[in-house]
Amino acid sequence: MTTASDMLDKYLAAEQAILDGKSVSFKGRTLSYENLQEIRDGRKEWEARVAAEQTPSSVKSKQIGGLSVAVARFDQ
Repeated sequence: MTTASDMLDKYLAAEQAILDGKSVSFKGRTLSYENLQEIRDGRKEWEARVAAEQTPSSVKSKQIGGLSVAVARFDQ
């Protein structure tokens, strides 16, 4: 398992615990329902990192302003 997938697992567990009505200690902070959006934002970030790790480098496209862009080259 990679660091990204480990972090994703932690964010998923924290999100589930908060949805179950519990508070969670995470990175030295105690989080509760009020922090749910913050946890979801973190989960999305780590999901993207895991997906990027699983995508072969030959398939990856460039990103400009958060948008993926494919570039066609006709000189080859």
